[in-house]
Amino acid sequence: MDIAGYLASIFIGISLGLIGGGGSILTVPVLVYLFSTDAVLATTYSLFIVGTTSIAGSLSYFKKGLVNIKMAVVFGIPSIISVFLTRAYIMPSIPMEIFRAGNFILTKSIFLMLIFAILMVFASYSMIKKDEHASDGTPQKQTFNYPLVFAIGIFIGTITGFIGAGGGFLIIPVLANLLKLPMKIAVGTSLLIISANSLIGFLFSLSHTSVHWHFLLTITFIAVVGILIGSFLSTKIDGKKLKPAFGWFVLVMGIYIIIKETLLK
Repeated sequence: MDIAGYLASIFIGISLGLIGGGGSILTVPVLVYLFSTDAVLATTYSLFIVGTTSIAGSLSYFKKGLVNIKMAVVFGIPSIISVFLTRAYIMPSIPMEIFRAGNFILTKSIFLMLIFAILMVFASYSMIKKDEHASDGTPQKQTFNYPLVFAIGIFIGTITGFIGAGGGFLIIPVLANLLKLPMKIAVGTSLLIISANSLIGFLFSLSHTSVHWHFLLTITFIAVVGILIGSFLSTKIDGKKLKPAFGWFVLVMGIYIIIKETLLK
């Protein structure tokens, strides 16, 4: 299973570089099912992997002038606050055994995987549906609804802190559709926001987590190679055309996780 895990890790990076999001939502399932990592620890590892790969990806966008620093800061401040509160207080307070119902025991790990699977289903919808309103690079009048951005930033930070996913599938539609950023700038800005949220969330987790650094750095290196490949391919391939197919894959994975964690336990 390790070989499959390493191959999946490079695929995570490629998807992040190619379509700007979605890859991070596969990180926890890869760690849990292919590397047999505990779900709680997997969310912590995911923060580091996603954060580091997103930095690598955002650098190429930054060099091309495809990152909106102002929006990244406005989005990032509430996100970082909620990441801190989630990792420092909410996650440690969840009991290892939440409740029992007959022979079924809802553990903290199962609970996190079910939340993750539900999020995957919602994420797949945003990838599959045809987006007729997204900005494609044509200059449009940008609207900065700061209260809305602040509220969404809090939500994204909570999601990132709770399950270790970057939330690119949520950030990009907001930046492109609501705030009218051109799609490539939305992708670059999203990667910067994801990297900040994820790495800060990882730092907040170190006080109560034992990290296997050799394993973590190996997976991260492979994912970084993947995102560099994906960033290069993005100049040759239209990522938007691949997004629906990737969305269907995420949907199938989400349904599989729900079935595995409830009916197959």
